[in-house]
Amino acid sequence: MIDPVDLAGTKLLVTGATGQVGAPVAERLAETAEVWAIARFSDPAAQDRLERAGVRCERVDLESSDFEELPHDFDYVLDFAVAKTNDFDRDLRANGEALGLLMRHCAGARAFLHCSSTAVYEPDGHRAFVETDPLGDNHRPFGFMPTYSIAKISAEVVARYAARAYDLPTTIARLSVPYGDNFGWPLFHLALMRAGKPVPVHTNSPSVYNPIHLDDIVGSLGSLLAAASVPATIVNWAGDEQVSIEEWCAYLAEITGNSVSFGPTAHTIESVACDITKFRSIAGPCTVHWREGLRRLVAAQGLLTEA
Repeated sequence: MIDPVDLAGTKLLVTGATGQVGAPVAERLAETAEVWAIARFSDPAAQDRLERAGVRCERVDLESSDFEELPHDFDYVLDFAVAKTNDFDRDLRANGEALGLLMRHCAGARAFLHCSSTAVYEPDGHRAFVETDPLGDNHRPFGFMPTYSIAKISAEVVARYAARAYDLPTTIARLSVPYGDNFGWPLFHLALMRAGKPVPVHTNSPSVYNPIHLDDIVGSLGSLLAAASVPATIVNWAGDEQVSIEEWCAYLAEITGNSVSFGPTAHTIESVACDITKFRSIAGPCTVHWREGLRRLVAAQGLLTEA
Protein backbone atom coordinates (compact mmCIF):
# COMPACT_ATOMS: atom_id res chain seq x y z
CA MET A 1 0.00 0.00 0.00
CA ILE A 2 1.29 3.46 -0.94
CA ASP A 3 1.29 6.24 1.63
CA PRO A 4 -1.44 8.64 0.45
CA VAL A 5 -0.88 12.33 -0.12
CA ASP A 6 -2.71 14.54 2.33
CA LEU A 7 -5.26 16.62 0.42
CA ALA A 8 -6.26 18.74 3.42
CA GLY A 9 -5.37 22.38 2.83
CA THR A 10 -4.48 21.85 -0.83
CA LYS A 11 -5.92 23.63 -3.85
CA LEU A 12 -7.83 21.16 -6.00
CA LEU A 13 -9.50 21.31 -9.40
CA VAL A 14 -12.39 18.90 -9.99
CA THR A 15 -13.81 18.58 -13.49
CA GLY A 16 -17.20 17.08 -14.26
CA ALA A 17 -18.40 18.47 -10.96
CA THR A 18 -22.09 18.08 -11.78
CA GLY A 19 -21.74 14.37 -12.59
CA GLN A 20 -22.89 11.57 -10.35
CA VAL A 21 -19.35 10.95 -9.08
CA GLY A 22 -17.68 14.34 -9.50
CA ALA A 23 -20.32 16.20 -7.50
CA PRO A 24 -20.20 14.18 -4.26
CA VAL A 25 -16.41 13.91 -4.51
CA ALA A 26 -16.09 17.70 -4.76
CA GLU A 27 -18.44 18.17 -1.81
CA ARG A 28 -16.48 15.74 0.37
CA LEU A 29 -13.12 17.26 -0.50
CA ALA A 30 -14.35 20.79 0.17
CA GLU A 31 -14.66 19.87 3.85
CA THR A 32 -10.87 20.16 4.20
CA ALA A 33 -9.46 21.58 0.94
CA GLU A 34 -9.90 24.55 -1.39
CA VAL A 35 -11.91 23.01 -4.21
CA TRP A 36 -12.56 24.60 -7.58
CA ALA A 37 -15.12 22.89 -9.78
CA ILE A 38 -15.65 23.36 -13.50
CA ALA A 39 -18.66 22.37 -15.58
CA ARG A 40 -21.21 24.04 -17.82
CA PHE A 41 -23.57 24.36 -14.80
CA SER A 42 -26.66 24.37 -17.01
CA ASP A 43 -28.61 23.39 -13.88
CA PRO A 44 -28.43 26.28 -11.38
CA ALA A 45 -29.51 23.95 -8.58
CA ALA A 46 -26.41 21.81 -9.08
CA GLN A 47 -24.16 24.84 -8.85
CA ASP A 48 -25.99 26.09 -5.78
CA ARG A 49 -25.56 22.77 -4.01
CA LEU A 50 -21.82 22.75 -4.66
CA GLU A 51 -21.39 26.34 -3.57
CA ARG A 52 -23.29 25.68 -0.36
CA ALA A 53 -20.80 22.88 0.29
CA GLY A 54 -17.95 25.38 -0.05
CA VAL A 55 -16.93 24.58 -3.63
CA ARG A 56 -15.92 27.44 -5.93
CA CYS A 57 -17.72 26.93 -9.25
CA GLU A 58 -16.50 28.19 -12.62
CA ARG A 59 -18.51 27.85 -15.84
CA VAL A 60 -16.34 26.09 -18.42
CA ASP A 61 -17.44 24.30 -21.59
CA LEU A 62 -15.05 21.46 -22.36
CA GLU A 63 -15.91 21.56 -26.06
CA SER A 64 -14.71 25.12 -26.55
CA SER A 65 -12.46 26.19 -23.66
CA ASP A 66 -8.67 26.38 -23.58
CA PHE A 67 -8.93 26.77 -19.76
CA GLU A 68 -7.06 30.09 -19.72
CA GLU A 69 -9.82 31.50 -17.51
CA LEU A 70 -8.53 29.26 -14.71
CA PRO A 71 -5.47 29.77 -12.50
CA HIS A 72 -2.40 27.59 -13.01
CA ASP A 73 -1.58 26.93 -9.37
CA PHE A 74 -3.66 23.86 -8.54
CA ASP A 75 -1.87 21.32 -6.39
CA TYR A 76 -3.86 18.38 -7.77
CA VAL A 77 -6.38 17.87 -10.57
CA LEU A 78 -9.18 15.30 -10.42
CA ASP A 79 -10.72 14.80 -13.86
CA PHE A 80 -14.21 13.31 -13.71
CA ALA A 81 -15.55 15.06 -16.81
CA VAL A 82 -17.23 12.97 -19.50
CA ALA A 83 -19.25 13.91 -22.57
CA LYS A 84 -21.86 11.41 -23.78
CA THR A 85 -23.70 13.19 -26.59
CA ASN A 86 -23.45 10.13 -28.89
CA ASP A 87 -21.89 12.42 -31.53
CA PHE A 88 -18.38 11.12 -32.17
CA ASP A 89 -16.87 14.44 -33.23
CA ARG A 90 -18.22 16.28 -30.20
CA ASP A 91 -17.36 13.54 -27.73
CA LEU A 92 -13.80 13.07 -29.00
CA ARG A 93 -13.28 16.83 -28.78
CA ALA A 94 -14.73 17.15 -25.28
CA ASN A 95 -13.19 13.99 -23.84
CA GLY A 96 -9.89 13.83 -25.70
CA GLU A 97 -8.80 17.22 -26.99
CA ALA A 98 -10.08 19.02 -23.89
CA LEU A 99 -8.16 16.67 -21.62
CA GLY A 100 -4.90 17.46 -23.42
CA LEU A 101 -5.52 21.19 -23.16
CA LEU A 102 -6.37 20.88 -19.47
CA MET A 103 -3.22 18.89 -18.71
CA ARG A 104 -1.14 21.50 -20.55
CA HIS A 105 -2.77 24.26 -18.51
CA CYS A 106 -2.21 22.38 -15.23
CA ALA A 107 1.25 21.05 -16.07
CA GLY A 108 2.63 22.49 -12.83
CA ALA A 109 0.36 20.37 -10.62
CA ARG A 110 1.89 17.83 -8.27
CA ALA A 111 -0.26 15.08 -9.82
CA PHE A 112 -3.20 14.54 -12.15
CA LEU A 113 -5.92 11.90 -11.78
CA HIS A 114 -7.89 11.01 -14.88
CA CYS A 115 -11.02 8.98 -14.19
CA SER A 116 -11.42 6.47 -16.99
CA SER A 117 -13.73 3.46 -17.05
CA THR A 118 -13.64 -0.32 -17.18
CA ALA A 119 -15.77 0.19 -20.30
CA VAL A 120 -12.46 0.37 -22.19
CA TYR A 121 -11.99 -3.42 -22.05
CA GLU A 122 -12.79 -5.67 -25.00
CA PRO A 123 -15.72 -7.89 -23.92
CA ASP A 124 -14.42 -11.35 -23.02
CA GLY A 125 -17.01 -13.36 -21.16
CA HIS A 126 -16.51 -13.53 -17.42
CA ARG A 127 -12.76 -13.05 -17.09
CA ALA A 128 -11.54 -10.61 -14.45
CA PHE A 129 -9.76 -7.95 -16.49
CA VAL A 130 -6.23 -6.87 -15.63
CA GLU A 131 -4.86 -3.52 -16.70
CA THR A 132 -2.86 -5.00 -19.58
CA ASP A 133 -5.82 -6.81 -21.19
CA PRO A 134 -6.96 -5.88 -24.72
CA LEU A 135 -9.08 -2.76 -25.08
CA GLY A 136 -12.14 -2.55 -27.29
CA ASP A 137 -15.61 -1.17 -27.83
CA ASN A 138 -17.49 -2.35 -24.77
CA HIS A 139 -20.68 -0.36 -25.47
CA ARG A 140 -21.54 0.28 -29.12
CA PRO A 141 -22.01 -3.39 -30.13
CA PHE A 142 -24.83 -3.57 -27.61
CA GLY A 143 -26.56 -0.36 -28.68
CA PHE A 144 -25.62 1.41 -25.44
CA MET A 145 -23.91 4.84 -25.43
CA PRO A 146 -22.18 4.28 -28.79
CA THR A 147 -19.37 6.82 -28.33
CA TYR A 148 -18.53 6.00 -24.72
CA SER A 149 -15.86 3.28 -24.94
CA ILE A 150 -14.03 4.79 -27.89
CA ALA A 151 -14.04 8.26 -26.33
CA LYS A 152 -12.72 6.82 -23.07
CA ILE A 153 -9.93 4.95 -24.84
CA SER A 154 -9.05 8.09 -26.80
CA ALA A 155 -8.91 10.09 -23.57
CA GLU A 156 -6.53 7.55 -22.04
CA VAL A 157 -4.19 7.96 -25.03
CA VAL A 158 -4.25 11.74 -24.60
CA ALA A 159 -3.56 11.42 -20.86
CA ARG A 160 -0.64 9.08 -21.52
CA TYR A 161 0.80 11.49 -24.08
CA ALA A 162 0.32 14.60 -21.93
CA ALA A 163 1.88 12.98 -18.86
CA ARG A 164 5.08 12.48 -20.85
CA ALA A 165 4.91 15.70 -22.86
CA TYR A 166 4.43 17.92 -19.80
CA ASP A 167 6.26 15.73 -17.25
CA LEU A 168 3.03 15.66 -15.25
CA PRO A 169 2.69 12.69 -12.86
CA THR A 170 -0.57 11.04 -13.84
CA THR A 171 -2.81 8.19 -12.76
CA ILE A 172 -5.43 6.79 -15.14
CA ALA A 173 -7.97 5.04 -12.94
CA ARG A 174 -10.50 2.78 -14.65
CA LEU A 175 -13.62 3.13 -12.54
CA SER A 176 -15.98 0.18 -12.23
CA VAL A 177 -19.57 0.66 -10.94
CA PRO A 178 -19.63 3.68 -8.61
CA TYR A 179 -22.52 4.16 -6.21
CA GLY A 180 -23.50 5.99 -3.05
CA ASP A 181 -26.55 6.86 -1.00
CA ASN A 182 -28.12 8.85 -3.83
CA PHE A 183 -26.60 7.67 -7.09
CA GLY A 184 -25.43 4.68 -9.06
CA TRP A 185 -26.54 1.77 -11.17
CA PRO A 186 -28.08 -0.16 -8.24
CA LEU A 187 -30.31 2.84 -7.52
CA PHE A 188 -31.49 2.82 -11.14
CA HIS A 189 -32.22 -0.89 -10.87
CA LEU A 190 -34.18 -0.29 -7.68
CA ALA A 191 -36.30 2.28 -9.52
CA LEU A 192 -37.06 -0.30 -12.22
CA MET A 193 -38.03 -2.85 -9.59
CA ARG A 194 -40.37 -0.42 -7.84
CA ALA A 195 -41.98 0.40 -11.18
CA GLY A 196 -42.58 -3.27 -11.86
CA LYS A 197 -40.21 -3.31 -14.83
CA PRO A 198 -37.60 -5.99 -15.60
CA VAL A 199 -33.95 -5.26 -14.95
CA PRO A 200 -31.87 -5.72 -18.14
CA VAL A 201 -29.11 -8.31 -17.88
CA HIS A 202 -26.95 -9.80 -20.60
CA THR A 203 -27.91 -13.18 -22.00
CA ASN A 204 -24.38 -14.37 -21.16
CA SER A 205 -25.25 -14.40 -17.47
CA PRO A 206 -24.39 -13.57 -14.79
CA SER A 207 -23.58 -9.87 -15.36
CA VAL A 208 -20.65 -9.37 -12.98
CA TYR A 209 -18.97 -6.12 -11.89
CA ASN A 210 -17.01 -4.68 -8.95
CA PRO A 211 -19.22 -1.99 -7.40
CA ILE A 212 -17.29 0.61 -5.40
CA HIS A 213 -18.87 2.87 -2.79
CA LEU A 214 -18.35 6.63 -2.67
CA ASP A 215 -16.55 6.26 0.67
CA ASP A 216 -13.90 4.11 -0.98
CA ILE A 217 -13.69 6.33 -4.05
CA VAL A 218 -12.93 9.35 -1.89
CA GLY A 219 -10.82 7.33 0.51
CA SER A 220 -8.50 6.10 -2.24
CA LEU A 221 -7.90 9.47 -3.93
CA GLY A 222 -4.82 10.31 -1.90
CA SER A 223 -3.23 6.95 -2.68
CA LEU A 224 -4.06 7.14 -6.38
CA LEU A 225 -2.49 10.59 -6.56
CA ALA A 226 0.56 9.35 -4.67
CA ALA A 227 0.90 6.59 -7.27
CA ALA A 228 0.87 9.08 -10.17
CA SER A 229 3.91 8.77 -12.40
CA VAL A 230 5.50 9.48 -15.77
CA PRO A 231 4.67 7.42 -17.81
CA ALA A 232 1.16 7.34 -16.41
CA THR A 233 0.10 4.74 -13.86
CA ILE A 234 -2.90 2.75 -15.09
CA VAL A 235 -5.07 0.93 -12.55
CA ASN A 236 -8.51 -0.60 -12.15
CA TRP A 237 -10.53 1.47 -9.65
CA ALA A 238 -13.00 -1.05 -8.32
CA GLY A 239 -14.49 -2.65 -5.24
CA ASP A 240 -13.06 -5.76 -3.62
CA GLU A 241 -16.06 -8.00 -4.38
CA GLN A 242 -17.19 -9.27 -7.75
CA VAL A 243 -20.99 -9.03 -7.68
CA SER A 244 -23.57 -9.68 -10.38
CA ILE A 245 -26.53 -7.46 -11.20
CA GLU A 246 -28.69 -10.50 -10.47
CA GLU A 247 -27.17 -10.82 -7.00
CA TRP A 248 -27.38 -7.18 -5.98
CA CYS A 249 -30.94 -6.86 -7.29
CA ALA A 250 -31.97 -9.94 -5.29
CA TYR A 251 -30.52 -8.30 -2.19
CA LEU A 252 -32.30 -5.02 -2.95
CA ALA A 253 -35.56 -6.95 -3.26
CA GLU A 254 -34.90 -8.67 0.06
CA ILE A 255 -34.36 -5.47 2.04
CA THR A 256 -37.08 -3.39 0.37
CA GLY A 257 -39.86 -5.94 0.03
CA ASN A 258 -40.01 -5.41 -3.73
CA SER A 259 -40.01 -8.18 -6.28
CA VAL A 260 -37.48 -8.35 -9.07
CA SER A 261 -37.62 -9.77 -12.58
CA PHE A 262 -34.90 -9.81 -15.19
CA GLY A 263 -34.97 -9.12 -18.91
CA PRO A 264 -32.17 -11.07 -20.58
CA THR A 265 -31.01 -9.26 -23.72
CA ALA A 266 -28.01 -9.06 -26.02
CA HIS A 267 -28.48 -5.27 -26.14
CA THR A 268 -26.78 -4.44 -22.87
CA ILE A 269 -23.17 -4.59 -21.78
CA GLU A 270 -21.60 -7.88 -20.75
CA SER A 271 -19.78 -8.60 -17.53
CA VAL A 272 -16.82 -6.35 -16.73
CA ALA A 273 -15.33 -7.94 -13.63
CA CYS A 274 -11.94 -6.58 -12.56
CA ASP A 275 -8.74 -7.92 -11.11
CA ILE A 276 -8.03 -5.45 -8.29
CA THR A 277 -4.57 -6.72 -7.29
CA LYS A 278 -2.84 -3.53 -8.46
CA PHE A 279 -5.45 -1.23 -6.89
CA ARG A 280 -5.14 -2.99 -3.53
CA SER A 281 -1.34 -2.66 -3.69
CA ILE A 282 -1.83 1.10 -4.07
CA ALA A 283 -4.81 1.88 -1.82
CA GLY A 284 -5.34 -1.19 0.33
CA PRO A 285 -8.68 -2.95 0.82
CA CYS A 286 -12.01 -1.21 0.47
CA THR A 287 -13.95 -0.39 3.63
CA VAL A 288 -17.59 -0.70 2.50
CA HIS A 289 -18.91 -4.18 1.70
CA TRP A 290 -21.41 -4.12 -1.15
CA ARG A 291 -24.29 -5.31 1.04
CA GLU A 292 -23.56 -2.60 3.61
CA GLY A 293 -23.36 0.00 0.85
CA LEU A 294 -26.67 -1.05 -0.72
CA ARG A 295 -28.33 -1.15 2.69
CA ARG A 296 -27.19 2.45 3.27
CA LEU A 297 -28.49 3.42 -0.18
CA VAL A 298 -31.90 1.91 0.52
CA ALA A 299 -32.06 3.52 3.97
CA ALA A 300 -31.22 6.92 2.47
CA GLN A 301 -34.17 6.52 0.12
CA GLY A 302 -36.46 5.68 3.05
CA LEU A 303 -37.21 2.25 1.59
CA LEU A 304 -35.59 -0.11 4.09
CA THR A 305 -38.13 -2.67 5.33
CA GLU A 306 -35.83 -5.26 6.89
CA ALA A 307 -34.46 -4.49 10.37
